Amino acid sequence: MQENEIPPLGGYSDAELDRAFAEVAREVEKTAVSLHSAEDKEQFRLAWLGRKQGRLKLISDAWLKSAPPEAKKQIGQRFNALKAEIERLLEMAGDGPAASELDAEAIDITLPGTRRKLGAEHPLIKTWNEIVSVFQRMGYSVGVGPEIETDYYNFESLNFPPGHPARDTQDTLVVAGQERKPLRDRLLMRTHTSPVQIRTMEQQPPPLRIVIPGKVHRNDAADATHYPIFHQVEGLCVDTNITFGDLKGTLDFAMKAFFGSSVKTRFFPSFFPFTEPSADVQISCPFCGGSGCRKCKYSGWIELLGCGMVDPAVFGFVQGKQPGYDPKKISGFAFGMGIDRIAMMKYGIGDIGLLYSGDLRFLEQFA
Repeated sequence: MQENEIPPLGGYSDAELDRAFAEVAREVEKTAVSLHSAEDKEQFRLAWLGRKQGRLKLISDAWLKSAPPEAKKQIGQRFNALKAEIERLLEMAGDGPAASELDAEAIDITLPGTRRKLGAEHPLIKTWNEIVSVFQRMGYSVGVGPEIETDYYNFESLNFPPGHPARDTQDTLVVAGQERKPLRDRLLMRTHTSPVQIRTMEQQPPPLRIVIPGKVHRNDAADATHYPIFHQVEGLCVDTNITFGDLKGTLDFAMKAFFGSSVKTRFFPSFFPFTEPSADVQISCPFCGGSGCRKCKYSGWIELLGCGMVDPAVFGFVQGKQPGYDPKKISGFAFGMGIDRIAMMKYGIGDIGLLYSGDLRFLEQFA
């Protein structure tokens, strides 16, 4: 049989149909023996299964379409069987000699892979995680909130009335073009993570224990100890019969857990609009043991954070959404500290700008 030449059927009896299709099947098997490469397989597929000039298409046109109606079923059955056999031979060729090219390109999964060079935690992130983990072990959950806040959550609900001098000490970065809005609705970059305390109390009734790490923004000129961006960790505990003694015990335990069991704490009166009474907290220098060194300015003590009992007025702002925060029935304490300052102190970093420079020469020191 010549290529592309389809001999006519001698009749439509079962014997004649079996003979004709058997002859074509022998031709298929003979051709399939020489399939040794991907190119051979593609030529075989096109020669037999091609949609326009494939042998099966020509056989269908020559035998099936011209057959009388009573013979079409018998021819169709044999035609489908022939097509299935061609596809089987084509598939089997992939497991024979033609597969050797693919095997040569296979990946040996037993070989060790290329190791990606591991990085290291940024000193800020490392300090952040260490501080948060101390309070998590004490039963505190972690809270987050938006960095773009309204004046209400950033100031008013925290007992900063309009015109309060404490607003001026925070050098707030405000979003432009909001002069027509009421003051409480104007947007700004949060100056502390305290708004998350209000948002959390609005959503959850007491008792509440939450620690809030996050990025804050103030319009500070950059120098060795100040930067427009920095990080804080604040905490809030609200329940019945919470006292200043609970606050002192909590912070003393946390400072010992973070800096070492030999560290001591002491409290000095201070002022914050959202706490009353308020205090600044100092710790004995963990680097010199209180004897005096450069890091503690030879005083033996380092001022580290602020704290106080939650002002009842703050609970008053929350009561409308959570009646459980009745200042006559519950009390609480809050505290806050700067992550950047602690990281600088712990790792001996002299310029806060280095933490934000992205300079790998600096960061690789902590790898």
